[in-house]
Amino acid sequence: MTTSHEELILISGTSTGMGAAAARELARRGFHVLAGVRREADADALRAPGLEPVLLDITDPAQIEAVAHRITTDPAQRPLRAVINNAGTAINAPVELLSMDEWRRQFDVNFFGHVAVTKAVLPALHASSGRVVNISSIGGKVVLPTYGAYGGAKFALEAMSDALRRELAPHGVQVVVVEPGGVRTEMTGHGITRANATIAAMSPAERGRYGGLLQAIINQATAFTASGLPAEAAGRIIADAATVRRPRTRYTVGRDAAVLTRLPRLLPDRILDRVLAADLRPHFPKNYPATA
Repeated sequence: MTTSHEELILISGTSTGMGAAAARELARRGFHVLAGVRREADADALRAPGLEPVLLDITDPAQIEAVAHRITTDPAQRPLRAVINNAGTAINAPVELLSMDEWRRQFDVNFFGHVAVTKAVLPALHASSGRVVNISSIGGKVVLPTYGAYGGAKFALEAMSDALRRELAPHGVQVVVVEPGGVRTEMTGHGITRANATIAAMSPAERGRYGGLLQAIINQATAFTASGLPAEAAGRIIADAATVRRPRTRYTVGRDAAVLTRLPRLLPDRILDRVLAADLRPHFPKNYPATA
């Protein structure tokens, strides 16, 4: 087995948050990290010993092809230890109000882009007996109202990961899923900004149906994130998932994730609906008739 400084790891979505933390942790452990970013400014901020930023918009086939070529033509001929599919985006909106363009955007970034990157680097992973690490979410196991598009993409990522794990296991390539709960990252803040924009664009009738619900979701997400793990703690778990000798098939990040990802297996749907509604109820605006 090669030592860490002789191996590459590719990770997408490293501009901020868990991705940046995982990239820095892997570089600290001695790997040469190809850190995917979407903008040159983010590359400049991230560049460090062992950290090589690469432009990687996972919805751009040309950039995916360029990164795959960078791996196969590595000057030091280092094998690819792992690809970590971490890039993501989120917007909270009721199914009725979310545009079809935004539905497609959610799936392009949170699912199809990861499939495309994985397919592009699988030849290198076959050659190295490497690993695929897919960053999912508790939203890939249990979905709150307004998380339909994000959760749908994460459910798809979970299903694809199961299929891929069973396809690749006979050939020595491992597939691991990481399911974070509350983590203090910038993505939650971006999602809250978009949710507020959705509220502002609602018609009076839509606001009557969904305004209180969406405000409760915003309040809950804010509290959930504030009490969550720091990105560095999540980064260490992701780094472990990519590098330990015998990884689990799934890792949760945070106590909340460990609990919530098990609820769908333990509770009937109607009971789970009531549990989630009760947890959301305190976050509704005062005097709002919360019936969610």
